[in-house]
Amino acid sequence: MPRTDRKPSPLDDKRLEELALSYVARFATTRAKLEAYLTRKLRERGWDGEEMPNAAALSRRFAEAGYVDDAVYARMKSDSLLRRGYGGRRVGEALRAAGVEEAVRVDVAPDAGTARQSAVSLARRRRFGPWHDPLPDRPLRDKQVAAMLRAGHTLDNARRIVESTTIAALEEWLESAQGDDLCD
Repeated sequence: MPRTDRKPSPLDDKRLEELALSYVARFATTRAKLEAYLTRKLRERGWDGEEMPNAAALSRRFAEAGYVDDAVYARMKSDSLLRRGYGGRRVGEALRAAGVEEAVRVDVAPDAGTARQSAVSLARRRRFGPWHDPLPDRPLRDKQVAAMLRAGHTLDNARRIVESTTIAALEEWLESAQGDDLCD
């Protein structure tokens, strides 16, 4: 027997709150993403009441209750992207797209040492610079620098890594940034 697609029933206050609870239980999210999800669900399923609910008010209430915390989300997402080798610019853009406020994005922005570590992590994983055997020629180095820029790293860090000839020199460069951070 062929399956017929039945239209889901319209939402009411109880169902909308259950959807919101289910969403925050399953996903790490921000207020903006929760609000967008609820708005989309209201548009798809419709409303079974007199006055349309305020998705922003519901997401604000969830944030006040502690179900949604933009700062925790930003820190978690930032750490995850930095471990994967993305740079500060790319991390900031991902957080902006998730609806994280500017002040929180600035708080979780990587320091110089973390940015360098992330860049080295990407280079090691992608076999850029001294991890490439044999050492890359000029056109390949330019492509590697471009890939690091697309990943959100600074031009200085990308060039330093790609044009380095030894891994030991990069390790020394990393240690010098950690020493600078301790002086701040």
